[in-house]
Amino acid sequence: MQSKTAPSPRLLALADLALAAGREIMTIYASPVIARQKNDLTPVTEADEAAEKIILSGLKLLDPAIPVISEEAAAAGVIPEVAGRFYLVDPLDGTKEFLSRNGEFTVNIALIDKAMPVAGIVLAPALGRIFCGETGSGAFEARIEAETDVAALGWQVLEARKASAAGPIVVASRSHRDERTEAYLKCLKVQKIVSAGSSLKFCLLASGEADLYPRFGRTMEWDTAAGHAVLSAAGGHVEVETGEPLTYGKAGRGYDNPAFIARGA
Repeated sequence: MQSKTAPSPRLLALADLALAAGREIMTIYASPVIARQKNDLTPVTEADEAAEKIILSGLKLLDPAIPVISEEAAAAGVIPEVAGRFYLVDPLDGTKEFLSRNGEFTVNIALIDKAMPVAGIVLAPALGRIFCGETGSGAFEARIEAETDVAALGWQVLEARKASAAGPIVVASRSHRDERTEAYLKCLKVQKIVSAGSSLKFCLLASGEADLYPRFGRTMEWDTAAGHAVLSAAGGHVEVETGEPLTYGKAGRGYDNPAFIARGA
């Protein structure tokens, strides 16, 4: 049962930041985009960097005492020491989706407290969907049209669901599905497999559009934290293979994640 019917002031403030970043991303998306290759061989664009600048500036004003780990800054070697509370930011999750122009890219902002994601925003600017969730406040979705006042958006409560007797609807990566994922799916009675990019996969579970998201390939904490927060607030779960919760702040691993399975209720 969700405890509130609208996002908290914190979620609305983070949503405002995500929307500002999303507007800049869409301005760049409307023109030819050239990607560069980072040291980890992943692509980066002007949109990633412009969105990150907006979000980092906004978080500095909103929560100046809370450190931020952000993907592009981390790629440049700028990673602050973090303890109990910190933000994880992926300014443009799904750069491959951005470059292929399928619309399935997102802006991700998450607040971590004691190794768990307690608040998160996932914006899919090209799809006009924004998701948010917070521990104790619930999870919500709104459609982005001309409205710029986040408090006035038509926020709808999200609740994850249990898979039907016909089997789960599984959401899998559009760009990164691997052999272990295929082998795992063969062991299940799967009703349907839906492909999706970026952190949208978590949000499809949170909204009750899918039931299961297994991920055995490598991900980074900023890839998953915001979607994880939304799913948890909607009643879902994200666990590693041993059944323990997926946690954050794993500096010893370089802030990457082990394999995990995300589930609805």
